[in-house]
Amino acid sequence: MIVLAVPKGRILDELRPLLRAVGIEPEAAFDDDESRQLRFKTNLPSLEIIRVRSFDVATFVAFGAAQLGVAGNDVLMEFDYGDLYAPLDLGIGACRLSVAEPSDLSQSDDPSRWSHVRVATKYPNITRKHFAARGVTAECVKLNGAIELAPSLGLCQRIVDLVSSGRTLKDNNMVEVERIADVTSRLIVNRTALKTRPEEIGGWVERFREATARNA
Repeated sequence: MIVLAVPKGRILDELRPLLRAVGIEPEAAFDDDESRQLRFKTNLPSLEIIRVRSFDVATFVAFGAAQLGVAGNDVLMEFDYGDLYAPLDLGIGACRLSVAEPSDLSQSDDPSRWSHVRVATKYPNITRKHFAARGVTAECVKLNGAIELAPSLGLCQRIVDLVSSGRTLKDNNMVEVERIADVTSRLIVNRTALKTRPEEIGGWVERFREATARNA
């Protein structure tokens, strides 16, 4: 059995047409947003889908519980698993990873003068590396959600988070001050699975490659 790990949420909405373009038709419960089911059969007896949190996709694939997955390069940068291979940018889930701060602070703040910052984020590894490259010490407060609340409640002055439209920042009186990386979703593969099952796994990589090229 080949297991494909996919993320919940916004990326999954963009991924659904691509799955069908490569010939994968999940069972009906996969499209039911009310369903709590996590593992799904498909029209292909040899392939199943699991639906997990975006951060967990990389872990399932890296440790071989799934052979294929879809994950943003933000997740890949944060975990840097050696057992993952990311052969294809699927061109979906486009957003950016940015540093943001309260609007009133940004009016007088100069990021070039930072030497030490406290930052709320669910990306502590990326954040530390980004600031270290600038010679800035970053103290990271790990949060998994509601990160925009941190400055207004005095937890920190700045955050590092994904930004798409920017509406969430605007609604919380925050602005971007630095862009760390552009983010899109990638097809990821377990390296061992690719070595031991090259025709099967490599075949799926090529199907996704062709479908992505058609949709470009």
